Amino acid sequence: MSFISTLMKGEQGLFKAESLTAMQKLTLRFVVVGLVYYLFVLVEGMIMRVYEVEQIPMISKEQFFAILTAHPLVGIFGSTYLIVMGAFLFLVPYLMKKPLYSMKLAHWNFILITAGTFIFWLAGFISHYAPLYTLYWPLPADFNQFSPVGGAIFILGIALVMVGSIFFVINIFKTIMYTPEGWEKQPAGKLLGSALGTAGFFNLLKKKEKQKEHLVSLPVAAIARGTVDMALNAGIILFTGVLILVFMVAAILGKDLSNTAVDALLYKNWFWWGLDLIADGLVLIFVAGTWYLLATMITGKKLFMQNIARAALLLELVVSWTVWSHHLLSDQAQPGILKVLSGEMVTAFELITQGLAFFITLATLWAARPLKMTNELKFLLGGLLGFALAVPAGIMQADVGLNRILHNTQWIIGPHVHVAILIGLTMTLYAAIYLLFPILTNGAKLYSQKLANLHFWTHLIGGIGMGAFMGMAGLKGMLRRTLYFDGEFDLYMILALVCGGLLLIGFLAFFFNIVMSVGVNGVIGIFSPVKNKNKDLVPASE
Repeated sequence: MSFISTLMKGEQGLFKAESLTAMQKLTLRFVVVGLVYYLFVLVEGMIMRVYEVEQIPMISKEQFFAILTAHPLVGIFGSTYLIVMGAFLFLVPYLMKKPLYSMKLAHWNFILITAGTFIFWLAGFISHYAPLYTLYWPLPADFNQFSPVGGAIFILGIALVMVGSIFFVINIFKTIMYTPEGWEKQPAGKLLGSALGTAGFFNLLKKKEKQKEHLVSLPVAAIARGTVDMALNAGIILFTGVLILVFMVAAILGKDLSNTAVDALLYKNWFWWGLDLIADGLVLIFVAGTWYLLATMITGKKLFMQNIARAALLLELVVSWTVWSHHLLSDQAQPGILKVLSGEMVTAFELITQGLAFFITLATLWAARPLKMTNELKFLLGGLLGFALAVPAGIMQADVGLNRILHNTQWIIGPHVHVAILIGLTMTLYAAIYLLFPILTNGAKLYSQKLANLHFWTHLIGGIGMGAFMGMAGLKGMLRRTLYFDGEFDLYMILALVCGGLLLIGFLAFFFNIVMSVGVNGVIGIFSPVKNKNKDLVPASE
């Protein structure tokens, strides 16, 4: 088969988009658009890396900070949210062997996240709205610095993402609890209890012969618990967005609300509680559940210490609600009791809960030796390594003394945030994509294993290297969200830029591999409507 023919039709022409169910197509749409937004993030990251070494004439400082504002938000909502939501909307019905509750909700979920992300990205690009992703009050509503029209459109995009997230939450819990038409009535309350972890917790207190059987699998339980945090996050960020939007709209209408009282410290605690439900709750819970799913599917064995794993996920859920104050350890107005209890002591539990997930996953893999080093196994091990590096880095920061040195430096965003997201989270997601690829495409063959190997090594080395060099700059005193024009940190930024280049090469190798596997016609076909409206929506596990 010629290269052009392969490019259009895919490897051996095996993939046929018209053969996919509506659920498979929708899931692939989530993943493809999520990967496109990931490319946005990579390119923007490279632009910022270059700008930190040498100013780019066509990009102003205002544009740089607008990119800096949108960069993490596009990564979280446009890329990670879409990939995670698409995967979980497929996996929950797939694992529970019943149809998704509502395809209509799932379609609107996809549309709102996709459109909302593009709207807030475009608003920042055009208006240079750049209060940074922390949105500290009163910065988001500073009309002397930012355009209220640009700010209003930016916040509107965020609000659409939150509404889309709420649709996802409803769909997940309804799918767990509802009884499909024509089926025997299912125990909704018990299914919900099993998903949220009460059954697993009480099983720990009973003898083995008296333990009740779990009604939902552990990955579904992890998805349900992470979705609780997503629901809380959506409510908090949506409320915050409405608050900012009121000030923006008032300014557009000529009304000055600048004297209206909004307590800055209360706002920061409220905002970080919501944001941390993603960073330290939702991510860790979803990742742990994905590790467990990958480990069991790769090995074909039951998960090691399953009841302990369920209990740890329940503990992580509670911990995730109470750790936000580690972001405010250097804030002089923050009460000391919150710094010590929430910022230091409760945060330390994340080392225990994530450590348990790490150990349980590795123990499951170890017990199933020998294992073939497949793509999904390699990327799973890479994801484990990412969190093994990033979580301790975060715990180090959650110390009042060390935080005075590390806070607001490149250390925070390098060894902790970028390594956690690029290596821990993203490699875990790649593992899931490689595992689910043949399931979602009805057995399509990967075009090139060499490209998959290139993807693995460039991503692993690039992500860890970038985090390391940013961390070195931070230890030398380089602040985050700050531009330096004296060349003091150029060496570290150039090395980080090289590592960013490796990440970009790895992604392009991966994306080309996927396109060559299914063909351009196949990618286009993913976005075409399902011709047979009565096509089976029940997943392939049936």
